[in-house]
Amino acid sequence: MRKTYIENHDPSLYKEYLKLFADKRTEKETIKTEDALGRVTAETVFAKVCDPCFNASAMDGIAVESEKTKQASEKNPLRLTEGTDFVYVNTGNKIPYPFDSVIMIEEVGIIDEKNVEIRVSAYPWQHIRVKGESIVAGESVLPSCRKIRPVDVGAIYASGNEEITVYKKPSVGVITTGEEMADRPSDLTDGKLLESNSRLFKAMLSSYGADVKRYPTVKDDKNELSVAIDTALSQNDIVIVNAGSSAGTKDFACEVIGEKGEIFLHGLAIKPGKPVILACCGGKPVLGVPGYPVSAYIVVDFFVKPIVLSYLGLSDDGEESTVKATLTRNIVSSLKSAEYLRMSVGKVGGKLVCTPLERGAAQIMSLVKADGILKIDRFSEGFNAGSEVEISLRKPLKNIENNLVVNGSHDLILDVIGERVPLTAAHVGSMGGIFALKKRECHIAPVHLLDPETGIYNVSYVKKYFPEEKMLLIKGVGRTQGLIVEKGNPRSVTSVKQIVTEKIPFANRQKGAGTRLLFDYMLSEIHADGRDVVGYEKEYATHLAVGMAVESGAAVTGMGVKSAANCLGLDFVPLYDEEYDFLIRKEDYDDPRFTAFFDYIKSAEFIKKIEKFGDYTVKRTGEVIEI
Repeated sequence: MRKTYIENHDPSLYKEYLKLFADKRTEKETIKTEDALGRVTAETVFAKVCDPCFNASAMDGIAVESEKTKQASEKNPLRLTEGTDFVYVNTGNKIPYPFDSVIMIEEVGIIDEKNVEIRVSAYPWQHIRVKGESIVAGESVLPSCRKIRPVDVGAIYASGNEEITVYKKPSVGVITTGEEMADRPSDLTDGKLLESNSRLFKAMLSSYGADVKRYPTVKDDKNELSVAIDTALSQNDIVIVNAGSSAGTKDFACEVIGEKGEIFLHGLAIKPGKPVILACCGGKPVLGVPGYPVSAYIVVDFFVKPIVLSYLGLSDDGEESTVKATLTRNIVSSLKSAEYLRMSVGKVGGKLVCTPLERGAAQIMSLVKADGILKIDRFSEGFNAGSEVEISLRKPLKNIENNLVVNGSHDLILDVIGERVPLTAAHVGSMGGIFALKKRECHIAPVHLLDPETGIYNVSYVKKYFPEEKMLLIKGVGRTQGLIVEKGNPRSVTSVKQIVTEKIPFANRQKGAGTRLLFDYMLSEIHADGRDVVGYEKEYATHLAVGMAVESGAAVTGMGVKSAANCLGLDFVPLYDEEYDFLIRKEDYDDPRFTAFFDYIKSAEFIKKIEKFGDYTVKRTGEVIEI
C-alpha cells in the first residue's frame, strides 16, 4: 500500500508560492468597448472626444442672452419674443449663438404663441452643460489594471473609445479524477457520485475573470492522469487537479505532479482543505484540490483566485456592502426627491470619512470615481458636516482603507501619481484642503497659496492655520499660472485689467481654490472685484474645466495653469510662476503610504511623464520643509 505524508504547513506559506507568479501577466488584446464588462484594462484609457461635444442645455426651457435679462424681476416682468429674444430648448439641445443662458420652463410665463415673460434674471452659462464638462478629450478615463464595471463601459464609450485594450482572460484547465464520478444525472448508478465540482469551479473562476476548460473525468490511473495533465498544461495558463490529492491508495495527484515540476507544498494546516497541493510545472501553477465540495470551494477561493487576479494585474480584495462614514462637508438636499450622491471615501486617523463628488446627473465620471453612494431620503434637508452616514460601497473596502485621501488644489499631476500610488482625490481648492487637513479629514492637502506680503508660497498659511502642530511641506512642482485663451488669442487678452475694462467673459474657479484667491488678489491690485467680471458667478472645479470653457466658447479666457492649456491645444498668457506643494502632518511622514507617494514624485518615471505636459519644473521636488 502506497502512503504519502501530508504536512501541516503554515497557511501563510501560500504567500511565498504566490510570489512565483506575481510578475506574470496574460497577453493583451483589443475588444469592442460594449463587450468589455468585467474585463481588465491593460493600458490607461484616454478620452478621444469631449462629453458633451458641444454646449448643451441642462434643462427644458428657453435659451436667452443673459445680458438682456438683467432687468427682469418679480416687480418688473420682462417680455420676450420667440426667435428674437429666445428659443425653446429641451435637455441636451445645442445652444445656438448668440444665446448663453437657459431659463427653466417652470420659470417662464407663457403669454401667447410667440411671447413669454420672465420674472428672474439669468447669469451667463446658467443651466448649460459646457463642452467637456463631464469628459475632456485627452484626460484619463480609466487607469490600467482596472476591472471594468457597467459605469466604466459607459464612460469609455462616451469618451469616444469604440475599442479598448484589455488583458486576455487567463485560461484554467480543470481535471477531475475518480472512477466513482458520474458526469450527468442520467449516468448515476449504485456506487456513482454526481461530479459537480468542475461546474462549481467554472462558475467561481469565471467570476474572477478566467476562461475555464473542463476536461473529461480521469480514472484513478497514473498514466491517464499524466496524459491529462500534459494536455492541460499545453493548453492553459493554470491547471487544477480535483481529487486525488490526499494519501489514499488511488490518490496519484501528488506523485504525477511532482514528476512534471516542483511541489512547493503538500498539505496546509486548514480545515477543510488540508490536502491541497501547490506546485509549479513548466513555469505554470498547478494545484491539487481536495474532492469534498466544501474543501474544494475553500481551496479555490483562497488559493486559486489570487493567482487568477494576479495574472490580470488585480489584487485579491473582498467587498463590503455598506459602511458608516463621517461626512466632511455639509450637503443640502431638495425636499422634493430622494437623492443618490456619488462619494469619495477614505480612512483617516482610524475612521472612514466621505466627501461628495460631482452632483450633476450627467456627470458619468463621478460614477467611475465614486467609492460609494450616499442616499438622501425624500423630505430630508440633507446632512451636516461631521454627521455619520451610511455609504453603499462600489469598491472593495480594503482598497478604500489603503488609499491616501488627497483633498485640496487640483493639478494634472495627481492623475499621474494616482497611476502608481493608490489614492482618492477631491478637488476642493487649496483652502478647502487646509481645512480638511485641520479637521483630520484627509492625509495630504495639495496647496499653492501666495503670501502677497512676502511673495512666498504656502508657508504663512501653514503657520496661520496650524500654529500648535508640527507640519511638513513637501515641495511638489513649479508651474505657471496665467490666462488660458483661444488658439491665436483672437481677442488679444494680456491682463486681468483688460478682462475688467473690456468686459471679457471669464471662466472662474471655485471658492477656496488657490487660483481663485490669486485672481481675486490681482483684482484688488487694480481696485476691482468679482462684480466687475463677466462670468464670475459660474464656477469650474479644475484647470481642465476652465480650459474647456474657453475651448467651447463659454468664456474667452480663464485663470489656470499652462499644462492645462497645453493639454487642450490652447494658448496661454503667463502671469505668475508658482509652487504647487503637498502639506502633511509630521507624524504621518513615516507611514508607508506616504513614503510611496513621495518616493514616486522623485522618481525618473514621474518626471518623464509630467515632462509631456510642457510646463512643470522639478528642481525642488521632494524637498521637505518643517514648519
